[in-house]
Amino acid sequence: MSTAAPSSPVARVKWLAAPSSAAWLQQAMAEADLVLIDHAHCERKAAGVALQLMFRYPSDGGLGAVLSPLAREELEHFELVLQLLQRRSIALRPLAAPPYGAGLARLVRRQEPERMLDSFLVAGLIEARSHERMALLAAHSPDAELRALYGELLASEARHFGLYWLLAEERFSRPVLVERLEQLSVLEAELLATLWGEARFHS
Repeated sequence: MSTAAPSSPVARVKWLAAPSSAAWLQQAMAEADLVLIDHAHCERKAAGVALQLMFRYPSDGGLGAVLSPLAREELEHFELVLQLLQRRSIALRPLAAPPYGAGLARLVRRQEPERMLDSFLVAGLIEARSHERMALLAAHSPDAELRALYGELLASEARHFGLYWLLAEERFSRPVLVERLEQLSVLEAELLATLWGEARFHS
């Protein structure tokens, strides 16, 4: 499945090497409360990633101009999910993390400028996978309120991974970007090939 921002140059970029499995969707719908708690954590982490990149590259003014609004929007999404949890009397609590995030972090090379490139692409891959899975839940969840929440967030999720691509394209050549994204997307799909024991947004 190619996940890309609609009506933009990013639409020609294939982010995901493989679609999410039917088994994940069934698990996510069966354990909807866990997925909702994890979703809140994911939105907060996404804001943290944007801020971390701003702090890592403080002299790059163009980066801050894009990532500061992105971090604010991710926190707004966190607040939306938190409000839904509170309406349902579900406590936001720590959850054991599946190997997805740590596995992707290990793929980021440590030397610059490769570190910057990989950081953009890994962040974009996570956003692309989130978009794909939100679309599945928006279409198939038996819970009308969850369908509405995920449907509401789809457009902004698509914009988010598009922003990470554009940041990378402004700083690296397109052939370099495409080659590295192809490598990372295959590894990203491999991290999701085996269903984790509990439902998570990226399990």
